[in-house]
Amino acid sequence: MNIYDTANQLAQEIKQSPEYNNYKMAKQALNLNTTLKEKMARFEQKRYETQLIAMQTGKQDEEKLKEMQDLYAELIQIDDAKKFFEAETKFNIVIADVNKIIGEAIRDVIQ
Repeated sequence: MNIYDTANQLAQEIKQSPEYNNYKMAKQALNLNTTLKEKMARFEQKRYETQLIAMQTGKQDEEKLKEMQDLYAELIQIDDAKKFFEAETKFNIVIADVNKIIGEAIRDVIQ
């Protein structure tokens, strides 16, 4: 088996994982509610802006951070949004773990 076959197999296994499927279903449910979808888009934009400023300046913009936190607090009260955030977090953990395993395997040549 070559490395590309292995990568394709990993991709298929990820797509069959409960974390992937739960995330996909949560995203689909969210997309059915246009009002919630718009609120989530605003939240994602605030999260992106907050992270970008932090990366560029090395510090948090407290105003943007508060706006993002307020939007999150509002969204987490909505069942579909809460399920989405939970599914997104679990899926991101799986992907981060896979990346960590690969990174550790090749650490000797990337350091």
